Amino acid sequence: MNDTEEKTRKRRRGIYLLPNLFTTATLFGGFYAILTAMNGHFEHAAIAIFVAMVMDGLDGRIARMTGTQSDFGAEYDSLADMVAFGLAPALVIYLWALTDLGKLGWLAAFVYTAATALRLARFNTQVGIADKRYFQGLPSPSAAAIIAGAVWVGADNAVDGISIAVPVAILTTITGLLMVSNFRFSSFKEIDLKGKVPFMVVVAVMLGFAILLLQPPIVLFLVFMIYAFSGPIITLFQMRKRKADRAQS
Repeated sequence: MNDTEEKTRKRRRGIYLLPNLFTTATLFGGFYAILTAMNGHFEHAAIAIFVAMVMDGLDGRIARMTGTQSDFGAEYDSLADMVAFGLAPALVIYLWALTDLGKLGWLAAFVYTAATALRLARFNTQVGIADKRYFQGLPSPSAAAIIAGAVWVGADNAVDGISIAVPVAILTTITGLLMVSNFRFSSFKEIDLKGKVPFMVVVAVMLGFAILLLQPPIVLFLVFMIYAFSGPIITLFQMRKRKADRAQS
């Protein structure tokens, strides 16, 4: 065996540290959210899920920027996402609002959890095949943001989750079903972050941050709810456009 083959074999035995540290932080965010929810600290649990979202958004970008992408990293990322955006939100919302609904409560939480697993599995099988401009089904981090946002808004305003258990169960179920739907959601990957933008775009971003800081739970919840509605709207619009094109041809 020559020196090049030996170096390649040794390199494959290890894993890249930097991106997997962020993936581990994503996993810890989900784990911490579950622990704090079990202790009744639902606001902290919701914030932990949002922190996990930030870490999840960074690990892939750092891997691409540093050229440290790997099959191990992709698999580890999916497992971490399942915990942080599947199990954690389901258990947090169940403990906050759904416990008194009995079987209906844990069924809603399970539908969400199973939908997350199916969504992640489908995404993994479509890598390199699907249109990069769109996600098929609501992305699991966005679904988790809706669930965590609902809990955060309720906890921040001293709302007893048990008193709104039925609407919360419906929200949890619909959010889960959106993940496994065929609705198309914008991935925003066509946005060129390296290019120049008009000055007003910078002003708009600044105002967006200011609004977010005023009421983080409400703003985040509304933003991700709007994104969830955008999928069916985009899909219906594209279907109507295709029908119109076929009618003209």
